[in-house]
Amino acid sequence: MSEEPRLDNVVRAFRERRGWSQQELSDRAGLSRAGVSAIETGRLAPSTASALALSQALGCTVEDLFRLRTATAAEVDDGPWAWLPPSSRTVCRYWRATVGGRSLAYPVEISPLGLPAHDGVFRGGGFDDLPHVDAERTLVLACCDPAVGLLADALARTDGFRLIVLSRSSRSALDLLARGLVHAAGVHLVRWDDPAGNVDAVRRASPALGGFRLLRVADWDEGIALSPSLRVSTFREAVRPPIRWIGREPGSGARDCLDEVFLEAEGGAPPLSLGAARDHRGVAAAIRDGWADAGVCLRLASDEADLGFLSVRREAYDLCFPDSLDGDPRIRALIKAVRSAPYRRLLADLPGYDVAATGSIQKARGSRERGA
Repeated sequence: MSEEPRLDNVVRAFRERRGWSQQELSDRAGLSRAGVSAIETGRLAPSTASALALSQALGCTVEDLFRLRTATAAEVDDGPWAWLPPSSRTVCRYWRATVGGRSLAYPVEISPLGLPAHDGVFRGGGFDDLPHVDAERTLVLACCDPAVGLLADALARTDGFRLIVLSRSSRSALDLLARGLVHAAGVHLVRWDDPAGNVDAVRRASPALGGFRLLRVADWDEGIALSPSLRVSTFREAVRPPIRWIGREPGSGARDCLDEVFLEAEGGAPPLSLGAARDHRGVAAAIRDGWADAGVCLRLASDEADLGFLSVRREAYDLCFPDSLDGDPRIRALIKAVRSAPYRRLLADLPGYDVAATGSIQKARGSRERGA
């Protein structure tokens, strides 16, 4: 059986070539802005009348804007995936968002926000979008902040934008940002009083990233979470056998902190036998459930699990986004949400979160620009 033909289009390219917004094109073509958005992202196949109206408004033929394409499994590599789902999954739910003018599909994964509703299902080599999904009102953030749900609520409340959160370490998040796959990356790689803030750390971790900005969310406490059964009060006591440690992956701020603890207390690196948790709550859960005795995480995650805590350092936690997205309505809404009084008030109530610098923005040139 042959697959059902699907319609590709270059409406967005024609519109941007003329310097028009979606609203301006919708006004000229007599269509709704939501309809233009859905057609551009391929979520809606236009009627004959709509296709003619768009071509007339853009001064071209219908054939210039639309063409038939049959999606096959072989085309997935060149398709709109942000990254491919596991090869073992023939059916995959996904989220949709536009980033830098591209409409991307993100395989659904475990999120700090729980399980946000998916936007469609990939099956039989084709993307089946659900109706009423607006990819241009979705912001994608890669971070490890356990309190990011508060930000999602603030973003939805202030401007009605949806937040999709990918759980990633600081350096992994920056890699996605440099590849143009997310709008912003959460970064906590330096102490809060470092004069350069996270700027130099971002340049080192992601030299391909151009000019960028850092939006301060909070200064937070990171340290050693301990099983309540332990009688430990110093770093040196914590690193001695037979205490079992759960680690974090290289590239995370928590792993940097872990390395610092062992270097100061023992003069060396953590044991190579340490297992690695995927995030701060994963560290706390491993200790709470008896799989480990100690690990590095945020005070918030430790307190949630009723664990002991030794503070190691206060870190600057920023959201990094490229200069190229500064005018994106979603980034403007993100800044507005972070600076909003209700969000700052909720954040200030969390253990280990300091909001004195919340909402401040630091501008920086990328490594390539700096050396030019």
